[in-house]
Amino acid sequence: MNDWRIYRGAGLPHDEIQRLPAPPPWRDFSTGSADDTLAGSDRRLGVKRRLVQNHHPRPAETDAVNAALYLRRPLLVTGNPGTGKSTLAHAVAHELGLGRVLRWPIVSRTTLQDGLYRYDAIGRLQDVQLERAQAGSPGSAAAAPAGIGSYIRLGPLGTALLPSEQPRVLLIDELDKSDLDLPNDLLNALEEGEFAIPELERLADREPVVEVLSDDGRKVRVFGGRVRCTTFPFIVLTSNGERDFPAALLRRCIRLELEPPGEEQLRAMIEAHLGTEAAAGEGEQGLVQRFLNREPGEVIATDQLLNALYLTQHASRAERVTRERIADMLMQPLDQPR
Repeated sequence: MNDWRIYRGAGLPHDEIQRLPAPPPWRDFSTGSADDTLAGSDRRLGVKRRLVQNHHPRPAETDAVNAALYLRRPLLVTGNPGTGKSTLAHAVAHELGLGRVLRWPIVSRTTLQDGLYRYDAIGRLQDVQLERAQAGSPGSAAAAPAGIGSYIRLGPLGTALLPSEQPRVLLIDELDKSDLDLPNDLLNALEEGEFAIPELERLADREPVVEVLSDDGRKVRVFGGRVRCTTFPFIVLTSNGERDFPAALLRRCIRLELEPPGEEQLRAMIEAHLGTEAAAGEGEQGLVQRFLNREPGEVIATDQLLNALYLTQHASRAERVTRERIADMLMQPLDQPR
């Protein structure tokens, strides 16, 4: 059919939803399995793997990563949305064989506790009350109470600080979204490479070793109520540059400012998401050049370009003015809201 539209706004029911094509790979939520390094559905996994394998860092990026590795310091990566800040963490984990990237997404309500560990005190209390009720029932055998470790789960930062022979890779994503306290709260954990779990410290005399769950879902042992790394993790903190950080945090980090992707990086990104044909068509090249030739200071994220490429592909039979209208809608500068 020449009409690319699924919804026509005519108010007449129809079954055209059956024509809806497969989603863009970056918006595919179908169930799939994950490997040790990259989490997500099978299609998303393939996209992420191609992005990582085709990642071509600039010399400044390579130098900053190596400085962070040598000095055992976090890497603070700043840049506009879509410049590859998160991809850098995955690329390092992939090339160095450091396993799955631990990800800690930051929002305005995030606290340091969220990254270190969670203790389900309410769940433990409810289970104790249930066990007591069952024990008081005639003819019922008392169930053995679960240990405190069953109610503690380490967060991404807590898991990254577990003892290990090789460093784990931790992505602390969009730190500039946090409240004012979190950057300062992070300082001690990043400097000392350890933290305490008070609920376990109080029991250390009776239970010196307690099994808890890691962020990976694995059972790990905590000794004396403290988690202390033996190898400092490779930590990437990302920021969109929406706020300044305290000097105490900045001096503890290796800082890297990511430039917007150049044409080679952009082509690799498009091919990873949409295939080699996506970057070859005449219309697609026009969108790529429009992205590359945007006004100085004009912020357009690469995922906006990918959205425009994907949708104009599916509207390829529509009139040219329609395709241009779609591109205009999807590639509005982020710093110039309409």
